[in-house]
Amino acid sequence: MLDRGESSLGYTAGMPDMDHWPTGRLLSTAARLVEHSWNEKLGAIGLTHAGVIAIEVLAAQGPMTQAQLAQYVRVQAQTMGKTLSRLETHGHIARVRSTSDRRSHVVSLTDRGREAVTAAVEMERSVLAAASIDPDVLRQELQAVVRELASQFASPEAKALADGSPVG
Repeated sequence: MLDRGESSLGYTAGMPDMDHWPTGRLLSTAARLVEHSWNEKLGAIGLTHAGVIAIEVLAAQGPMTQAQLAQYVRVQAQTMGKTLSRLETHGHIARVRSTSDRRSHVVSLTDRGREAVTAAVEMERSVLAAASIDPDVLRQELQAVVRELASQFASPEAKALADGSPVG
């Protein structure tokens, strides 16, 4: 029997009773809330979540073509082009025509982009600092979930997702 004010859908007096939520719903809700909060902070320095992913790859891997970067982060080249246009407008990246292939552009991080990578990491930590959890422990647990689930799938795409390598 339901307590007064509780529905069969797991809501009590208008608030969700998360004890009844499936784990997948908890993960997706938490991810959306973290990303929304982080995007609000990132907007102040001209970044989006997609932009952070691109500049973090460039910081770790060095300059690469727009097509390579799109492949590395698993998005369409056109989508990456839009992200890079925004990053270029804010001075986070520079694009120069490739000397070996005039049809492509080599993307590199600017000094301002390197500063933005550092700022984005701090902003992400500040989002999670509001919760009463250890963000490093959370990261370790999430990494374990990703590795374990990816290892259960035989597809190269699932394995690449887990190790962060480009697909293809």
